[in-house]
Amino acid sequence: MIGKKLSPILLEIEQALNEFEYYKGTKPEFTNEALRAATKIFMSVLMDKMFDLQIKEKMTHKSAYEMATVAGEELRRLIKIYTDIDTHELFKIDKT
Repeated sequence: MIGKKLSPILLEIEQALNEFEYYKGTKPEFTNEALRAATKIFMSVLMDKMFDLQIKEKMTHKSAYEMATVAGEELRRLIKIYTDIDTHELFKIDKT
């Protein structure tokens, strides 16, 4: 599955970030595209783990859908509060 394929890459990225933060102590200068990518990755991992919880708790499809919707809305709100960036704008497709 894709999660198992990408997990080693994500761990490598995590290690690189840890080393950068430990040794450099400076701002990494991420682009908005990097925020979009990181948000997508985080939401994919979160949804995977949320799905496990939903199965464990035998949630109805409707409840599971509502939970996922709220999670997305809360992440959007969190990013907006702390960056003033609307994730809906990040994910708009450039049609030019």
